[in-house]
Amino acid sequence: MKQIQIIQEPIDLNKLMKFESLVSSGGEANSAIVSGIVKVNGELETRKRRKLMAGDVVEFMQESYEIILVQPTTQ
Repeated sequence: MKQIQIIQEPIDLNKLMKFESLVSSGGEANSAIVSGIVKVNGELETRKRRKLMAGDVVEFMQESYEIILVQPTTQ
């Protein structure tokens, strides 16, 4: 399982997919979610703006991604 690190929660499912380059655009993320090929925590998810928190697991294209919350680094 791959990990996706976020510095703030919650994050919208469609934004996560776009920012992590799981899809090439926000429209493609929305289409994938609505068409029923994305799971969150083992259940089919069709809400584009599903709020994800640390510990959630997203399944897409036969890959699993665990959401991890990290503290931002200060410079």
